[in-house]
Amino acid sequence: MKRFVYLLVICLFFGSVTYAEESVINEQAKLLYAENRIEEAFNLLLTIPPEARTPLNWLLLGNILQDKGRDEDADFMFSQAQMNESAFYKAAYNLGNLYLEQDKPNMAIGQFKRVIKLKPDFSYAYYNMGCAYLKLGNLKDARKNFLLAIDYNPTVADFHYNMAYTSKKLNKPKDAELYLNYYNKIIENGK
Repeated sequence: MKRFVYLLVICLFFGSVTYAEESVINEQAKLLYAENRIEEAFNLLLTIPPEARTPLNWLLLGNILQDKGRDEDADFMFSQAQMNESAFYKAAYNLGNLYLEQDKPNMAIGQFKRVIKLKPDFSYAYYNMGCAYLKLGNLKDARKNFLLAIDYNPTVADFHYNMAYTSKKLNKPKDAELYLNYYNKIIENGK
């Protein structure tokens, strides 16, 4: 019995050291990424065994791979982040953006809807879903999502610009002019 307790204590001790080491690596990787030392962050993240990677590790790897033009690998990394933690809305958001860039608007919409279920006030998910609907020619749903994006964050110029564009396409010139004026005010105040 003493031997079992002794082995259990050793396992817990070494397990916590491993966890502490992984925690330090995670923090170093986040810092390197934030400092735009991308290659160093990437190489450090690769030292973490796949089974020990956090959703944020997978997300950062996906971001780096997407920046390198390795979209299939980025897709895999974002999907792994979602599999690790289904409530990690950032992975769904980045996957939606990847699909939008790849001209897969229906797949992008699916991801943005997932984001909104997890974080209903995330204005950029509504905005990007509006952009996906624009790609599909679905102006009414695009308008609805741009309005929601503006409701949650009225200070983003692009939200107003796309709302003006969509209103013009829907033959609503007064709305188009109104949102274009908001866009111009935001741009002027930003300078």
